[in-house]
Amino acid sequence: MDNVKLLNRTDTKFIFNSATLHTFLESCSNKYKILTINNKTISSYRTLYFDTTSFDFYNHHHNGKGNRFKVRIRKYVDSKLCFLEIKNKIKGRTIKTRKTINDFENQLSNDSLEFINSVIHDLKPLEKKIWNSFDRITLTNEELKERLTIDLNLSFEIDGKKRTLNDVVICELKQERVNRSSPAFTLLKSLHIRPSRISKYCIGAGTLFHQLKKNRFKIKHLQLSKLTTQLN
Repeated sequence: MDNVKLLNRTDTKFIFNSATLHTFLESCSNKYKILTINNKTISSYRTLYFDTTSFDFYNHHHNGKGNRFKVRIRKYVDSKLCFLEIKNKIKGRTIKTRKTINDFENQLSNDSLEFINSVIHDLKPLEKKIWNSFDRITLTNEELKERLTIDLNLSFEIDGKKRTLNDVVICELKQERVNRSSPAFTLLKSLHIRPSRISKYCIGAGTLFHQLKKNRFKIKHLQLSKLTTQLN
């Protein structure tokens, strides 16, 4: 797994209905190894996203800014490991910087703010925005240095508001550089599943905060609404 951590990488995302998942996993079985931890192949994750008061991170993504950031605290529920993570999307690559912290911080500590400011300069004050939970299956191909994450049972919530993406799977292929001859590309194409630009944070924020702009995400919301009965 260390060979395919890929903290500086390209990401290609796909979304499809969970009814297709079993077929896809069977097709992958001779190309990828499934990550197993303590005899478990499915891991649970909990994430808290931060943004400025005016949702700058969300709006930068919505408006197509080429150099943009996400800030989150992610907890690996089973191991209780917790990380403060900064994702920088720039020139088609994703660069993730992270540090271990003890647990979630509803208000970012001075140490956390210092870490964030070392990566994002001239940053406005941050506040918590949404919680996100999901389960993940991870597949790896060490020869190709690829990692394939498959996220399911996704939900978003804040202040008593909650949205669940029933039957939606978000699959993300992480590579050193985009390789469309990858087995994952071929297998997904054979199932008529095409790459899709999607952000869990932006989808969650867009459904929980109705005042946010959604024009660029309208097609994604329509696509997701076909896969679930509760996203509206």
